[in-house]
Amino acid sequence: MRPDLRAAIRARIRDIPDFPSPGIVFKDITPLLGDAGLLALSVESMAAPWRGQRVTHVAAPESRGFVFGAPVAIALGAGFVPLRKRGKLPWRTRQQAYALEYGEDVVEAHEDAVGPGARVLVVDDVLATGGTAEAACRLMESLGATVVGLSMLMSLDFLAGRERLAGRRVEALVRYA
Repeated sequence: MRPDLRAAIRARIRDIPDFPSPGIVFKDITPLLGDAGLLALSVESMAAPWRGQRVTHVAAPESRGFVFGAPVAIALGAGFVPLRKRGKLPWRTRQQAYALEYGEDVVEAHEDAVGPGARVLVVDDVLATGGTAEAACRLMESLGATVVGLSMLMSLDFLAGRERLAGRRVEALVRYA
């Protein structure tokens, strides 16, 4: 990706100190989402490394993952798999639990969302601790799919999410050390 594009994306991600709690610096992507041209370039840049990888499906967790996942799926000519929180999908589901700092959460997909032979790209806006991303990969694999990798808008490398995903290909447009 062009360094000027990387810088433009980074410039449109706003830091919000002490949100949602003291000591946290939230990375707000709404300025980026409001810039149609930069949003389109971001989506294309997230899809680009995966062209030629025979991706059949893009799986993305709610809610900000949907913002990037569906257009990346379109760009790759792939189907879209929404990954939702427990109880949000209307049909039979498969679940994958993952640890939070204080407790546990669950991500779900319809049990027929993908199957053997599916080649899935996991897409989200941010890779932080890696819990959601790891759960998304495990969930897709439990349905018989192969996870080809993960495409993120940004990666907060200081939170060690990449280490949790060791052995998986992870691409991010912007990285924070």
